[in-house]
Amino acid sequence: GAGAAALFVVVYISFMGYAGDRVTAWLHPEQDPGDTGYQILQSLYAIGSGGFFGKGLGNSAQKVVIPEAQNDMILSIICEELGFFGAATILLLFFALVARGIILGSRAPDKFTALVIYGLTFKLAIHVFLNVGVVSGMLPNTGISLPFFSSGGSATISQMIDMGILLGLSRFCTQKK
Repeated sequence: GAGAAALFVVVYISFMGYAGDRVTAWLHPEQDPGDTGYQILQSLYAIGSGGFFGKGLGNSAQKVVIPEAQNDMILSIICEELGFFGAATILLLFFALVARGIILGSRAPDKFTALVIYGLTFKLAIHVFLNVGVVSGMLPNTGISLPFFSSGGSATISQMIDMGILLGLSRFCTQKK
């Protein structure tokens, strides 16, 4: 099964132009003349120039250079403005939110509630993981936004709905029996 999936991915990337371009830009961003390679390189410059405490809010030089920096690459601007300390704080807050979701799922009164809580929690965790991977150059550009920070309208609305469902279900998981 894994071999068939790998073959499918290779064939898909070979025949789909934009997917192949994203993988090429990910593997060799300095050789890609398009926006994807440029975006990854500028993101890495922003992360590197932030230092430990950053340049200060609003003092990012790369936010005018990175295409659509307020969307997919917002974490690189956060790294530049707030530095390693600010980015680590944000990632620790995401970790705490995911850990709280796992704890809530383990305390759920029934399997359905537990599965809903785990599903919404892992959806958030996957979004954060993929965005951090793209911004740091570890994964090809996927277009997934950073939850609660990127300026996407529909993504933010769906994330708020997810958190509302989790908050509503948390009442049932924290009640004393």
